[in-house]
Amino acid sequence: MSPSVPVDIAPPVEKAFLVAVDTGADPGWSASDSLAELANLAETAGAEVVGAEWQNRRHVDPTWYVGKGKAQDLVAAKAETGFGLLVADDELSPTQQRSLEQLLGVKVIDRSRLILDIFAQHARTREGRLQVELAQLEYQLPRLTRMWTHLSRTGGGIGTRGPGETQLETDRRVIRGRIKRMKERVEDVRQARATAARGRDRGLVPTVAIVGYTNAGKSTLLNALVGEEAAFVEDKLFATLDPTSRQVRLGEGQVVIATDTVGFIHKLPHQLVDAFRATLEEANRADVLVEVVDVSDPHAAEHRATVQQVLDQLGAGDKPRVVALNKADLLDPDSSDADGPARVAPGAVVVSALAGTGLDALRAELAALLASLWVDVDVLVPYAEGALLARIRERGSLEIEYGEAGAHVVGRVPPAAAAALRRAAGIVDEADVEDWELGALAGLHDQGEDAEPDETDPEADAEAFGPDDEATEGGQPATPPAPRGRGADRR
Repeated sequence: MSPSVPVDIAPPVEKAFLVAVDTGADPGWSASDSLAELANLAETAGAEVVGAEWQNRRHVDPTWYVGKGKAQDLVAAKAETGFGLLVADDELSPTQQRSLEQLLGVKVIDRSRLILDIFAQHARTREGRLQVELAQLEYQLPRLTRMWTHLSRTGGGIGTRGPGETQLETDRRVIRGRIKRMKERVEDVRQARATAARGRDRGLVPTVAIVGYTNAGKSTLLNALVGEEAAFVEDKLFATLDPTSRQVRLGEGQVVIATDTVGFIHKLPHQLVDAFRATLEEANRADVLVEVVDVSDPHAAEHRATVQQVLDQLGAGDKPRVVALNKADLLDPDSSDADGPARVAPGAVVVSALAGTGLDALRAELAALLASLWVDVDVLVPYAEGALLARIRERGSLEIEYGEAGAHVVGRVPPAAAAALRRAAGIVDEADVEDWELGALAGLHDQGEDAEPDETDPEADAEAFGPDDEATEGGQPATPPAPRGRGADRR
C-alpha cells in the first residue's frame, strides 16, 4: 500500500485588489495614504494584496463607485493578477456592490466589511463576540437585497393568492429579531460594566482610560505601567478588542485604575461605534484620558484628528487628557523627524513603552492632572463613617480635627471622595441639594445616559457616587477644575 499523503485543509489565501476614490473631501489623507492603510487591514484579515488602483473624482459614481472606464480597467487588472476579492476603500451601497460583482465575477466588499471581519477574527471573549455579531447584523440588514437575489416571491396560482410576504421580507424580519436580541444582550453587558464602575467608585480610586489609534501601542503602554503582561500585545491592527483594567501606581502611594480600550481607525464603521459603545464608554467614565500617539507614523496628526472625532461621538471629546507620544525609540535623532513630537503635540510626554523610557514623566503628568481636578471640602463627618475616612485619608490632602460630634474634615480631595464625604456628612437637606446632585450626575464628564442606572437605584446612587461627581461647597458650586490640561497637549 502506498503511504498516505497528508492533505492540506488550510483555506487558500485570497488575492485581494484594492480600489479607492479621492474626492479631496478628507484633508490630510490622500487616496494612496488611505490605500496603504487598507492594505494593512487586508493583510491583517489574511489576504494577499496583489494590486491597487485609485481615481480622482469630484464624487463617487452611484453605480460603479469608480467611473465606468475605471471599472473596465479593473477587468483587465483581474486578468493580469487573478484577484478573487475586490476591496473598496469606502462603504459601498448595495447597487455599487452588485454592479461590480456582476462585472468582475468576484467577491466585492468595502472597508467597513473588512474591519468587521478583522473584529470577528480577534474577538475572544463572549462580550467581544456579542458586540461584533451585532455590528455585523446591522451592516447586513440593508444589504439583504443583494444577498438574497436568488430568492423569489412565494409561489402563485390557485389557492396561494392573498396576503403573504417575499422571502426577502421574511429574512428582514428574522434579522431584525436577532438584532433586537443582540442589543438586549449588549445592554446587559453595559449594565454589568456600569455596576463594576460603581464598585470602583466605592473604592474612591481615580480611573484612567487609555485611548488612541489602532496599533499605537496602548496595550504595550498599559503593560509597561503595570509592570507585567496584563494585556495581549501583537504588532497588528486591532490586535486587542476587549478592555483590560489594572491598578497603576503613580508614586507617593497614589493608585489609579487604568483601562486599555479598543483602538480607533480612519473611516471607522459607525456600526462598530454603536455596537462597542458599552466598551467604549469606559472612556466616558474615566476621570482622565491618556491619548497614545504613534509619533513615528508620518500621519500622527491625522490619527489624532480621527481619535478626537470618535471621542466626540462618544461624548468624551472634552475630557482632560495627557498625550503620550509613543514609539519614540523609532525616531532617528539625526533626521528631520527629531522635531516630530513638537509638531504633533507641543508639550506632550514623549515615551517608549517598549523600551520603558519616559514612563516616570508620564506618571508625574497624570498625578499632576488628577490633582488639578481635586476640589475643596469642609464637612463634619460622624465617627460611624470611620472606614470612609480611612480610605479618603489615603486619597487626598486633608486635615482632620476630632470633636464630640464627629471628625471635622478640611482639605482637597478627588471629586468622588468629595461626593462621598458630603453624603456621609448628611448634606441632603439643603435647599440646593437637588441642583448639586444634578451637577454631580453631569459631573466632569457629561455622561448623559450613563447616569440612568444610578437614577433607577437610589440606594446604589447614594452609596456610590463615582468619579463623575462635581462636588460643591456650602451649597455653591465648588471651585471649577483647573483648565483641562496645562499646555496645548491637553484638551
